[in-house]
Amino acid sequence: MKVLYEDNHVIIVSKSSGEIVQGDKTGDTPLSETVKQYIAERYNKPGNVFLGVVHRLDRPVSGVVLFARTSKALSRLSEMFRTRAVRKTYWAIVTARPASEEGTLTHWLTRDEKTNKARAYDREVPGSKKAVLDYRLIASSERYWLLEVELHTGRHHQIRCQLSKMGCPIKGDLKYGAARSNPDGSISLHARRLQFEHPVSKLPIDITARVPEDKLWQFFEKFDS
Repeated sequence: MKVLYEDNHVIIVSKSSGEIVQGDKTGDTPLSETVKQYIAERYNKPGNVFLGVVHRLDRPVSGVVLFARTSKALSRLSEMFRTRAVRKTYWAIVTARPASEEGTLTHWLTRDEKTNKARAYDREVPGSKKAVLDYRLIASSERYWLLEVELHTGRHHQIRCQLSKMGCPIKGDLKYGAARSNPDGSISLHARRLQFEHPVSKLPIDITARVPEDKLWQFFEKFDS
């Protein structure tokens, strides 16, 4: 875990792929507990440390994660995420070149609880939720393409599902059409940047997380504009 920003009300860290943000049935130690332990040790806090989970990243995804350190910050940040006042930018390495170098994807997503998988439709169907994102092609290598994605909605597996529907599955994402897995079990999706107004001070916060220590990611990071 790497701390990217912290003050009395919020703490922002860079998550590694494979970590879970919040506890689940696996029983693995979640990132939220690691952050609590860090706060307890750094600030010599006895007893329970308050930490509010504001948003989540899928386990195989890396990048920026924001936590609230006070109940005031938690309620305000939760409302900001709900009203889409937080700008979330992702990087995705995909296995096919998109037909257009940039565009907006609009689909209606359903979720299969048994398989934990989303499905994208071109029109509204029963039980679906509208999903919207913008993408643009940043760079390419011999076999892969780097897309920058900005989310306008926060649906389950939204980026993974919508890019796959476009014909551009994310590298390593077997669930959504990639031909092979990544050696470390990750998928090549990274929460690159988070921009929002501080919930208490109202100052602008703009945080970027470095890409994973991987040759392909390192190659693509050089193209950051």
